Amino acid sequence: MGRSNTECQWPEKKSRNRSRIQIAFREISAVLVLFPALLGLSLPSSAWAQTGTDAKPDRIKANISRVDRDFIEANTKRSRDWPTVGLDYAETRFSKLNQINTDNVRDLGLVWSYNLESSRGIEATPLVVDGIMYQSAPWNVVHAIDARTGTKIWSFDPGVDRSKTYRGCCDAVSRGLALYKGKVFEAAYDGRLIALDAATGAKLWETDTLIDHDHSYTITGAPRVFNGKVVIGQSGAEYGVRGYVTAYDSETGHQLWRWFTVPGDPSKPFEDASMEAAAKTWDPSGKYWINGGGGAPWDSITFDPDLNMVYVGTGNGGPWNRKLRSPSGGDNLYLGSIVALNADTGRYVWHYQETPGDNWDYTSTQPMILADIKIDNVPRKVILHAPKNGFFFVIDRTNGKFISAKNFVDVNWATGYDANGRPIELPAARDADQYESIPGPDGAHNWQPMSFNPLTGLVYLPAQHIPVNLSPEKSFVQNAAAPGKLGGLLGGNIGFVFNPPKSAPFGRLLAWDPVHQKEVWRVEHVSPWNGGTLTTAGNLVFQGTADGRFVAYDAANGTKLWEMPTGTGAVAAAATYMVDDRQYISIAVGWGGSYGLTHRATEYQNPGTIYTYALGGTAKLPAFVKYQTEGLLQGVKYDPKDIREGGEIYVAAACVACHGVPGVGRGGNIINLGYVSAEEITNLRHILFHGPFRDQGMPDFSGKLTEGDVGKLQAFIQGTVDAIRPKSR
Repeated sequence: MGRSNTECQWPEKKSRNRSRIQIAFREISAVLVLFPALLGLSLPSSAWAQTGTDAKPDRIKANISRVDRDFIEANTKRSRDWPTVGLDYAETRFSKLNQINTDNVRDLGLVWSYNLESSRGIEATPLVVDGIMYQSAPWNVVHAIDARTGTKIWSFDPGVDRSKTYRGCCDAVSRGLALYKGKVFEAAYDGRLIALDAATGAKLWETDTLIDHDHSYTITGAPRVFNGKVVIGQSGAEYGVRGYVTAYDSETGHQLWRWFTVPGDPSKPFEDASMEAAAKTWDPSGKYWINGGGGAPWDSITFDPDLNMVYVGTGNGGPWNRKLRSPSGGDNLYLGSIVALNADTGRYVWHYQETPGDNWDYTSTQPMILADIKIDNVPRKVILHAPKNGFFFVIDRTNGKFISAKNFVDVNWATGYDANGRPIELPAARDADQYESIPGPDGAHNWQPMSFNPLTGLVYLPAQHIPVNLSPEKSFVQNAAAPGKLGGLLGGNIGFVFNPPKSAPFGRLLAWDPVHQKEVWRVEHVSPWNGGTLTTAGNLVFQGTADGRFVAYDAANGTKLWEMPTGTGAVAAAATYMVDDRQYISIAVGWGGSYGLTHRATEYQNPGTIYTYALGGTAKLPAFVKYQTEGLLQGVKYDPKDIREGGEIYVAAACVACHGVPGVGRGGNIINLGYVSAEEITNLRHILFHGPFRDQGMPDFSGKLTEGDVGKLQAFIQGTVDAIRPKSR
């Protein structure tokens, strides 16, 4: 509801006047970071966006046409280009470039900046080959840029229906693109897989990847391409979907294989033996298939060319509450797992389940790294993985066997893992009437990529905690709206209600030794939700931060060596590459994602921007613009008796997930409604029904809310602000 921009701190204990809205706060207070449904204003183009380029289409076509398996493997040895989302097939994000190093990084300067003309989250790492950069922006707008000068070559807007942004949980984001044999591949938010001509941006083909348009499937992850196959998964476990991953022919877009992550209706034939085996770990009395079961593989997909396996990280259960989807318990395969598939056929090879019977939104979709390391002096081919549940895993990638796991943050749901690789759970984590799991549903590590430097032997990991306190939903009905059910009007199915949290949030950068499973050094940040990492042979680690900085650290000890402001919070990871024998580092910044919709740690709201640095760079930063908010809302007429019911509607319509609690905090990249003008809330019906902000992500609530509901929402918004307004002396 409403406009974009502005953070919501966790609710403070404000005053005596709060008692009249406490019941509504029960569902609201802890969910400022969850299920964001999704609006925001695109900021207008500014004068410093550049046009024109010296890059010729025939040159681009010739060079991008070389990008295939041989090219990527050859580039891995030198790291001159950045042709895939994680730099190499192993997704190490380790560059062998060392022109920029600990001795001279202080001389880094800006070479150019490029305005992505967006106000939503920027989560993608740019791809660069032969000085041509490809960057995805919110709503899957693709930009091709001359990396020498920062000039636009072309851009492509797939025309995602922005009024349907509410169908996803966590902002209108894209985590990247793929390049292969002259094509750029993007997976659009609305489920389309699209191939573009890398030289011109012309659309070559598109295919609909969705098996069901009734439930809210979306795509936010980056496609991966190998051996002529484009592989992509979907998101939407909170909205009633059944997860699956699919491979498509890179030339035609025709489907080649598909593997589901959880079983379907057991009264129907199973797709394969892996689904038959999985069904034995679910209780059919919960009729999990009605709500899909979840397991959406929304981010991590990694390819091992030597073993010809593709590794897929699977998502959380739908609903989260296992007692609702599988009443008698069970591991609920293949939720919260790493699954190995045959890259040619998509057939199941092995799995390792990191969170059996997920109950806390502990996805295993976080980026994984393939590495060859020595364990007890024996060389092992491993997967390094730090999923949401707070444990760092080392898994044998040849067979899925558990090697080790150690918590990298404090956890309270398990004491560790036994020799067989099963968690030693604390009973209260599942059975308590109210429980604040640590880490919370946003995870000890989310989608922000980590990196692995084989020279130091360390993984550089963005770690965090975002508090959430949960109670089981007592009258859950699958796919049905109910007062106070978070996002119920928009298809949300969680199975929990939310209570004010007690633990404190944090964000930090960890250097982790995966062999000895221990922390080597850390850097504390002012907020959760910091960016992914890049590490280099120059003994450096680069990371953007929630409070609007891009920082270089000594990879050996964490000493800060250099930083530059970014004008907004930075959540994506950087890339580095060589052009004309000069090393560049580029990062795309733009505040957003689940936490970023309602929280912020900087005063600036600059549009999504690519910053590119090199030694001796002297370009000027763009002007930074501060968040502008009204004073606390006042003057909207309301009936106090409507406040409680208005709060329940505010939760059911997912307003809280976008705007936070009115007047509590400052908002994130979407404005807190306690700081809008009285005119907007007085005319709320004109915003909710066929309103002016639909093309910026605002849902249309026609047929979902009534005229009477509007008055109750107005009462809750203004009444809440009045309750927390400081009293004049």
